[in-house]
Amino acid sequence: MSSQLTEINISRFAGLKIIPALMFCAFLLVFLWSLNGAGISLRELITGIPNMGVIASEMVPPATDRVWPMFKSLVTTVQMALVGTVIGVVLSIPFAIFAARNTTPSIVVYSAARGLISLFRTVPDIAWALFFVASVGLGPFAGTLALVVDTIGFCGRFFAESLEETDPGPNQALQTLGAKPLDRIICCQIPMALPGMINASLFALEKAVRSSVILGLVGAGGIGVELAVSMEMFRYDQAMTIILMIFVLVVSVEQLSAFARKSILDSGK
Repeated sequence: MSSQLTEINISRFAGLKIIPALMFCAFLLVFLWSLNGAGISLRELITGIPNMGVIASEMVPPATDRVWPMFKSLVTTVQMALVGTVIGVVLSIPFAIFAARNTTPSIVVYSAARGLISLFRTVPDIAWALFFVASVGLGPFAGTLALVVDTIGFCGRFFAESLEETDPGPNQALQTLGAKPLDRIICCQIPMALPGMINASLFALEKAVRSSVILGLVGAGGIGVELAVSMEMFRYDQAMTIILMIFVLVVSVEQLSAFARKSILDSGK
């Protein structure tokens, strides 16, 4: 009897070890296949190193002949990110209410809201920028619309999760007292979810600042347009100036966002 139990235990552990080994082998095969598809080439990398050195030497010193137009484009980038984030956050609230299990009016509305949020989130922001550039034309308006949609996809999901994680006790107490569903959402559930929603909004602002730089490369306004023109004109010294401006902007926004999050967390204790 004991020998049979030992054999069963050995076979069970052997099965547990085989499954991870098979998974690792499958991952390794997929990775090797992906290396071929990604076009990884050490030869091309080595032959490209001298070109990298030439471009880097032409970036120094950074050009200062167009600092003011670059700065105005940088301001436009900040404006796009701020407006796109604020409008997106505001529109994310009703989406989140419909997409949270404890606040949605019906399963049909829940599924539709979740589906739209997933669509907004999964389609890259640069694809939305191309869509809006074709729809409303070149300029920062197209980029702002793309950031609004991208923010809804980002914040809508996290807002809904924050609402679902709220304590059901106060909501049930208000329901017992006869409060309407909308009143319970506004007066009870949203205030409890507010710290998480603010945290997600600040992360969305950081994301929007970085995205707005990339959106300019497809004509959606901002400093990205200046960067694309500088690279196309082989003005690598101007490109270096723009890169430094973008670096300072992104770091500043991240530091301000981190300070705001810390202040909110400390005030909630």
